[in-house]
Amino acid sequence: MHLDIYQVDSFTTEAFKGNPAGVCISKHGLSENLMLAIAEEMALSETAFLSLSDMRLRWFTPTTEVSLCGHGTLAVAHVLKERGQLNKGDKVNFETLSGTLTALVNTNTIELDFPSPVIDLNPTPSPQLLEYLGIQKSEVISYAHFDSKVLIELNSEKTLLNLQPNFEALKQLNGRGVVLTTRSPSDDLDFISRYFAPWVGVNEDPVTGSAHCALSVYWSKKLAKTQLKGFQASARGGYITTKLLANGRTKLIGSAVTVITGTMQLPTSSAQSME
Repeated sequence: MHLDIYQVDSFTTEAFKGNPAGVCISKHGLSENLMLAIAEEMALSETAFLSLSDMRLRWFTPTTEVSLCGHGTLAVAHVLKERGQLNKGDKVNFETLSGTLTALVNTNTIELDFPSPVIDLNPTPSPQLLEYLGIQKSEVISYAHFDSKVLIELNSEKTLLNLQPNFEALKQLNGRGVVLTTRSPSDDLDFISRYFAPWVGVNEDPVTGSAHCALSVYWSKKLAKTQLKGFQASARGGYITTKLLANGRTKLIGSAVTVITGTMQLPTSSAQSME
């Protein structure tokens, strides 16, 4: 059994920057066990699996399936464009656990249409969470929840960039992910962010598309503008342009670079044992 496999750096125009995603495209859907095994073999934060027969798109970490993955979706649309299955101006609909997601192909970018989360700005900050993140209460501008995750606005870029969380301690708390953000001092950017998710095996994610849906909602209201440009300040770094739509959706706009193209060879016996 042979499968087309790719590794794509998403939300960047440079190789070895942005967020790497695995992409596996097959004519028909694969078994869940096989997708998990491939995701573990790829050893990336997420590997995206697309079944061409029904355009069903699924994303797996090396240990579990996730319901939404921005950089994996961008990577799949980018690969389809490179394979000649999508052209400039084409739209493609992916059927996912988060509903139908649409990607629009431009000359140099791809626009993703994602659901916008509801942000709760009223929760009381967790003292332990702040402590383990390395944040003083006086450095917190705002504290919010969305989709079982936490969003914290900090008082400065310096505070954000200097964070050195205690990831082992964080894993002792209940959690899913934490987005840290601050307004950018640069005229070319609106905000910068970092994303930590040690609870799912990703201490710091390079560039997080789903988090930027929440950041789009948050900063659009705060800055009174619907189109924004963000930078995720991880070691690899990546840029995402966001646009908040009136229909409760968010556009994530970015580029991608393919760094590995190949064929995964699975013995028939191995593939059958995972069905």
